[in-house]
Amino acid sequence: MSEAIKLGISRYSLYSLRDRGVIELVSRGIYRLRTKPSLSSPDIQSVCYRVPKAVIFLISALSFHKMTTQIPHEVSIAVPVRSRAPSFDYPPVKVYHLKSEIYCSGIEEHVIDGIKVKVYDPEKTLVDTFRYRNKIGLDVAVEALKFYRERGRMNLNLISKYAKICRVDKIMQPYLEAVV
Repeated sequence: MSEAIKLGISRYSLYSLRDRGVIELVSRGIYRLRTKPSLSSPDIQSVCYRVPKAVIFLISALSFHKMTTQIPHEVSIAVPVRSRAPSFDYPPVKVYHLKSEIYCSGIEEHVIDGIKVKVYDPEKTLVDTFRYRNKIGLDVAVEALKFYRERGRMNLNLISKYAKICRVDKIMQPYLEAVV
């Protein structure tokens, strides 16, 4: 909506287009043409569009990388410490505030249906699951490690680097030794 207003389109015109079925509401303040193909990840895309600093995190990132059988019931995002937590009516969002070094490491940018989405790379996502194992479950972390191993391109140096940054290197070591 803010972009439309900057281009000189009034709120009332947008509401009229919505009421006539020309555009549809994706999330608060985000509209799209109905004639366009459906978004492949509407929840993730709307969150990333509204919160440019957001990085897809934990179960949402595991699902993005196809490293879990879990179905995310909310979009988990990471933002820097002291960032204002966004408020969403929909989709449900879980916000994690991370220290700068932890937040900045391992970010990948992807473009999905024309929208820039930041996601932690598979190695950082794996480390994060062990870091938050008490919140999401150790079984989820072990499952993610198995899926990661099955991909066939394990980068143990990168995992070790992220594990030291996140201070879970000693916790992850026995699990990594078991799969190598």
